[in-house]
Amino acid sequence: MALKKRNKANASFSMSSMTDLVFLLLIFFMITSTVVTPSAIKLLLPQSSSQASAKPLTRVYIDSNINFYVAEGKNKERQVAFEEIEPFLKSVVLAEPEMYIALYADESVPYREIVKVLNIANKNKFKLVIATRPVRE
Repeated sequence: MALKKRNKANASFSMSSMTDLVFLLLIFFMITSTVVTPSAIKLLLPQSSSQASAKPLTRVYIDSNINFYVAEGKNKERQVAFEEIEPFLKSVVLAEPEMYIALYADESVPYREIVKVLNIANKNKFKLVIATRPVRE
């Protein structure tokens, strides 16, 4: 009987190690949250070449001469004026609301031309991805 009472007295749980763990997690999350910086333009970036889009892709191309081209699904791209891009994208997204739009721009295209297309997507809340080429090693 005396043995049972002694075991119950020593069975208390120490919270000091749990408190240390909570403080370490708190410090970790405080440090990592300062590393994340929000961007002004929300973009859906491509994952990898092995993944396929769930929905057909609509494409906008900007070549090195600042010519704009659009294409839908498996159709061939056609040249359009910049003013025609927004109505085209609206009609495509109206027919298929879950459509993703891919922007292909030559690396020599000035940034302001890319931002013009990004502004169209942002204003209309289109889902836009910027297409990139894989890094060559």
